[in-house]
Amino acid sequence: MPSLADIAETSRYLGRLLAARPDLAADVESTLERPVTAAELSAWLAAQAVTEDNLKPVLRQLKQRAYARIAARDLSGLAPLSEVTECMTLIAELAVRKAVEVLSQGLVERYGTPRGADGSAQELIVIGMGKLGGRELNVSSDIDLIFVFPEDGDTDGARSVSNFEFFTRLGRGLINAIAEATEDGQVFRVDMRLRPNGDSGPLVCSFEMLENYFITQGREWERYAWIKARPLTGGRHDELEKVRHPFVFRKYFDFGAINAMRELHAQIRREVAKKDMADNVKLGPGGIREIEFIAQVFQLIRGGRDTPLQIKPTQSVLKLLAERGILSLDAAVELASAYTFLRRLEHRLQYLDDAQTHSLPVPAEDRQRVARAMGFASFEALLEELDDHRATVSRHFGQVFADPNHGEHALAALWHDAGGAAREDSFENLGYRNPPAAAQRISALRSGPLYQQMSQDIRSRFDVLVPRLIEAAAALPNPDETLSRGVDLLESISRRAAYLALLQQYPQALQKVAQLVSSSSWAANYLQRHPILLDELLDPRLLEVVPDWAGFRTQLSTLLEEQEPDTERQMDTLREAHHAQVFRLLTQDVAGLLTVEKLADHLSELADILLAAAIQRAWLKMPKRHCETPKFAVISYGKLGGKELGYASDLDLVFLFDDPAPEAGENYGRLGTRLNTWLSAQTSAGQLFETDLRLRPNGDSGLAVSSMESFRKYQLESAWVWEHQALTRARFSAGDRAVGDAFERIRCEVLRQQRDLAKLREEVLAMRQKMVDAHGTRGDERERVFDLKHDPGGLVDVEFIVQYLVLGHSHRHAELTGNLGNIALLKIAGDLGLIPVDLAEKVRNAYRDYRRMQHALRLNAAKARVAPDLVQQRVDAVRELWRIVFDSGQR
Repeated sequence: MPSLADIAETSRYLGRLLAARPDLAADVESTLERPVTAAELSAWLAAQAVTEDNLKPVLRQLKQRAYARIAARDLSGLAPLSEVTECMTLIAELAVRKAVEVLSQGLVERYGTPRGADGSAQELIVIGMGKLGGRELNVSSDIDLIFVFPEDGDTDGARSVSNFEFFTRLGRGLINAIAEATEDGQVFRVDMRLRPNGDSGPLVCSFEMLENYFITQGREWERYAWIKARPLTGGRHDELEKVRHPFVFRKYFDFGAINAMRELHAQIRREVAKKDMADNVKLGPGGIREIEFIAQVFQLIRGGRDTPLQIKPTQSVLKLLAERGILSLDAAVELASAYTFLRRLEHRLQYLDDAQTHSLPVPAEDRQRVARAMGFASFEALLEELDDHRATVSRHFGQVFADPNHGEHALAALWHDAGGAAREDSFENLGYRNPPAAAQRISALRSGPLYQQMSQDIRSRFDVLVPRLIEAAAALPNPDETLSRGVDLLESISRRAAYLALLQQYPQALQKVAQLVSSSSWAANYLQRHPILLDELLDPRLLEVVPDWAGFRTQLSTLLEEQEPDTERQMDTLREAHHAQVFRLLTQDVAGLLTVEKLADHLSELADILLAAAIQRAWLKMPKRHCETPKFAVISYGKLGGKELGYASDLDLVFLFDDPAPEAGENYGRLGTRLNTWLSAQTSAGQLFETDLRLRPNGDSGLAVSSMESFRKYQLESAWVWEHQALTRARFSAGDRAVGDAFERIRCEVLRQQRDLAKLREEVLAMRQKMVDAHGTRGDERERVFDLKHDPGGLVDVEFIVQYLVLGHSHRHAELTGNLGNIALLKIAGDLGLIPVDLAEKVRNAYRDYRRMQHALRLNAAKARVAPDLVQQRVDAVRELWRIVFDSGQR
């Protein structure tokens, strides 16, 4: 353990302080191994009889006592950076609060208590900005403050003054109490320039004035400053947050913030160069400010939607950015390491003379002192590590803030020039199949009203993006379709500056957009409907991460809980979460990383999770709940029931409950109606699912929600055969598991009834013929195309074969009642000898192939129809099995 004399060798100021205050030196020595705590500082201050007369010396004694201890612990290597910055922050907080408390008492005695319009007492809210707001104060810092109060009004004393004047006097007194240099020194220098209108603005402002300023005059750099704003005194902080939050954090992803931060940083760089501040570890290249900019620009971009990013400490933000994949783990670790090194170095520069400096010293003796305090044998060794850290920070800063659009693009003339023939030649040289059409599309875009009426800012972004889109499309197999779909997307987001800024700032995102819209018209349309998903393209793990549905379920539940009781926001959150997950699956799908079966499994699991979340939230909104957890379940039929869900599939649902409570029927009826609204309503974020409730007992004329008893009775006594066919692909999706288990028992009971096979065959065939008549191809059309789903020998035939086998033979073979999917059930039926094993295998493969072809066609918005010769062998296998099962001859 170094002695106090050794420690003082690295800080002239600490040496002078301890020499002048032997009692303080003794206190430091006896407590060196113990961190300074908030309780300890508060207790000491509370023990002082503080008045307006002794306020200044008491606050300075508080500062000296705490500063001496934390400086000694830091310079002896006992205190981590977090302890140092927290202690300095505590000193400032306690000093501000005590000054406001004491000075307010004196002003109230003279003028009375400030009152609002309703007579409520008003208090001054001192807002800590910058490092004070982020609890990151350095050891020789000024403190950035802003003074606000809730409402205009007057004091209630005999010598009444306006609230504005009262708080102005209090603010001036506070600044004087903390910042005036006395024989005991200062507590902190105070900087008020961050207030509205800076030095030219009033010292204090009301909530209303602050809000008006944000709306009419607030600048981008002020959003950056207000990220760390934190109220230190007063009350009504929730109201203040409602003013601050929408100014700082946009509801959308605000990629335009990058340009604003880049411009702010350029101003700082110019100032640094002008004043020859290259050795400034805060503002110089690769310095502390660049790390803060990296952290805070992502807070500005994403904080409005990703609320955990609204935290204030820089190190914590870097950690979150890594967890979310916004920064790589290596980048976050390197930046955090550099931040710690630079902040420790900054402190050692300031310990020399308690000066607010950030520049490396010139005198050799001071350089050696700093090196020694940092644990280096020489200043040269310190400088070598410093340069490494600064180079690392500069590299990461450049990756985030570098302007990717520097210089004119090679194809800019193709966008700017109006010459038709030359343009067509250019498109032909780029490999476009129909150069005149491509040239016409670009010409129409440029000369059209949409582009001509754009603001200059939006138009400049278009001028950057269109040539890059032309180039990206040209590199893909179908450039003409890609360009057309890409232009459609740009037009659809043309009034959304944030999305254009994203594509401008991240050229790799534009490349991915081109690849995605090239591969699928459905994907292109999905992006147009939900452009917020463009942000997903920035995640480098997009094609690698396997969905973690358990983690997604937990995260979604937590987020929805945080948003209580905001129903509108929760409904939007469900939709946004669904869109994001579907989009991630879509990108992996078009990249060829998912089979149709695996994709359907993922989409079905996602739907189940969202149904469960919607049930929980909808129940919580019920005004009268007779139990904590509803005894209610969602039963899925059709595509979701068979776990064959596609991107655009609607959900066939039935709502059941099993609850003897007298009010159960009424409550669950309301829950079913409310749940359907949660699922199908159009909100600002779109629709979650298209729902179809017609498979419930008695269809459209039946109750929205059925009791388990009535459902069983209906299925056993009144249901049509086609309803039992549908039941073969029904399953519990969400809600109370006990209700789901009860449904499964009824389902098996119904499916295992012994049936007259001849009558069953007749009814199944009649239903199948109705579907062919309604949806199949006709006459000579059948010669040219084959409908994969509806034509004889297609998907529906396979489904009807399986349903007939389940209904006809489950009474003897219980394994057929399992909701295992058509492919698995065909194998079981073959193994049971119900159908030929070899033919079962051929039909299983045909079913797989049909689904793959159907999926590929739907991705490009095409009907599920193909040339007959492409599928003839598959059709023959399905029709042969149909003939064997139904013995009805060729159709």
